[in-house]
Amino acid sequence: MSRIRLLVGTAKGAFVLTSDGRRETWDVRGPLFGGWEIYHLTGSPADPDRLYASQGTGWFGQLVQRSDDGGESWQPVGNQFEYEGDTGTHQWYDGTPHPWEFERVWHLEPSADDPDTVLAGVQDAALFRTTDGGVTWRELPGLRGHGSGPHWQPGAGGLCLHTIVPHPTNRERLVVAISAAGAFRTDDGGTSWKAINRGLRSEGIPDPEAEVGHCVHSIAAHPDQPDTLFMQKHWDVMRSDDAGDSWHEVSGDLPSDFGFPIAVHAHEPETVYVVPIHSDSEHYPPEGRLRVFRSRTGGGEWQPLTRGLPQENCYVNILREAMAVDSLDPCGLYFGTTGGQVYASADAGDSWTAVVRDLPRVLSVEVQTLP
Repeated sequence: MSRIRLLVGTAKGAFVLTSDGRRETWDVRGPLFGGWEIYHLTGSPADPDRLYASQGTGWFGQLVQRSDDGGESWQPVGNQFEYEGDTGTHQWYDGTPHPWEFERVWHLEPSADDPDTVLAGVQDAALFRTTDGGVTWRELPGLRGHGSGPHWQPGAGGLCLHTIVPHPTNRERLVVAISAAGAFRTDDGGTSWKAINRGLRSEGIPDPEAEVGHCVHSIAAHPDQPDTLFMQKHWDVMRSDDAGDSWHEVSGDLPSDFGFPIAVHAHEPETVYVVPIHSDSEHYPPEGRLRVFRSRTGGGEWQPLTRGLPQENCYVNILREAMAVDSLDPCGLYFGTTGGQVYASADAGDSWTAVVRDLPRVLSVEVQTLP
């Protein structure tokens, strides 16, 4: 029987949760790196025992940690992230020029077929790659070299590249999302980039339909339909069927179309999950009811999934990296909250169980399906 390993990054360390394929009982190990923020903890699809963690604090800065034994032991690897070429400036919150400064790694995206190759999305927004297991990192400077780069401005969490969506078969194609600049796509392996924000509308910027300036929270895709992208934006759930060249809204009958994570069912490319929160200033579920919403039609029509979730007096948030889907059948869904709960569903969202409570604030959740 397959096993499941949940990798949970929190504001005060990392936790590893394991279960068998029934996903009924869980072993909890941690905290690893106690007291450190773990912005992202993830595993290699090519080698399940190869794990990477983005570790940092305001006191000691940023480290990337690597494990070669499934998290039993760790070693810090190369942590020289240096912007290439003439770095120039981007815009600060008030529109004034601000130099590019490296602060942290938001997202690590291991290659599907090589455990030593990893992409890293960082703050201030840039894309880096290692091909030697994290020993050395090199920027793909074409992204910041996009003509709009000097006009990018930070969102509330900073100017962060937080989402990396590789194409499952075309190595040259990659989609990234930046808060608050928007979505970008490369079709030549990162040499050049195209802003893919047509159809997005953001009331909080001078030109609501500008090429850049949109606060994209997360993007997800199914490998069987790689040109169909689903986006949770700062207001609006969006869909593209042409790899981001155009977008249309699919918020439909959601109680709020503000949220952070978005996920796609492992075996049903048109089944999508979001977790609405009340507003951009009130980061908690509408009416204090924690509900995951599922659409089986690719958006537009949404069903609340509530069984096992608190339906009163619940005021937690679910961050953009804090939702994951396993590959079993039926597929499992997992999410962590800012209140320290990790919820799991072994039936594609029909019912939920809190597999652990009272962790520190959950920043990221990833899942591995193990033999």
